[in-house]
Amino acid sequence: MRLITNILFPVDFSPSCIAMAPYVKRAATMLRAKVALIHVFDPASYNGFELYLRRASEIAEDHQSVGRDRLDSFLQDEFPASDSARILVAGDAATQIAQVAKSGFDLIIMPTHAGTFRQMLLGSTTAKVLNDADCPVFTSRHAQTIAPRPLEHREWLCTVDLGEDSERVLGYAHQAAAEAQSNLHLIHAIPSTDPHLPIQLDLEEEVRSEQRQQARQRVRELQQRVGSQAQVQIVVGPIKEALLEAARRFDADALIVGRSPQSGADGRMRDLSYAMVRDSPFPVLSI
Repeated sequence: MRLITNILFPVDFSPSCIAMAPYVKRAATMLRAKVALIHVFDPASYNGFELYLRRASEIAEDHQSVGRDRLDSFLQDEFPASDSARILVAGDAATQIAQVAKSGFDLIIMPTHAGTFRQMLLGSTTAKVLNDADCPVFTSRHAQTIAPRPLEHREWLCTVDLGEDSERVLGYAHQAAAEAQSNLHLIHAIPSTDPHLPIQLDLEEEVRSEQRQQARQRVRELQQRVGSQAQVQIVVGPIKEALLEAARRFDADALIVGRSPQSGADGRMRDLSYAMVRDSPFPVLSI
């Protein structure tokens, strides 16, 4: 059974969504998946003047009608209605996106709107979806400035922290890469004991420290458990900076990072995951 057969594409008709469409099409083609577009409208988004002239129920009906018309005509060339379902729902955008995704979708693809990707992301629709959605979420803050790689370019990069959730993350990355016929590379960061030392990239194979050797052995054992044979790079330095510096050295299509498998009070995302989503040099698949 394939991991990804149905993709959910949230749209708000913004330039960021239009720019994200080629990424959605690329993923759908690569994974042989169906795409459905979803738009969430707020039936209570009216001002006092509107409410003075008409009843709230009438305003909500208008918003629904306008939303339906815009959704049905949006990106028709890229996603014909005969192939791509159009889902219109009311309420809080992030809540509804995460809820609809539970009805049979394996992946959510959405932009992090162009401009500054907020330092903590809290309050944004994308941040809430990353925290609440059960399925993987593919995001990009680059959609309006760069184009997706050609379809034949299939290089994926996955961060591995060797924590208790690493086997799940690597297992998913390995299977997804195999289904997409993509090359998978792994990076693992060892925290530096001296934050003032420069980041050490594992570029010279003859350079070996005991700590690096131990980490490489643990990654090797992890790969054996999931059946992966991906190339591995070990880096040393402040975790976030070291991972990002290593990522910048790759010509990858996507960076795969782990989220907590359980939502809980703090959500699925942690500070490091947010930082990687925000600062990655290419799109991020959060699983």
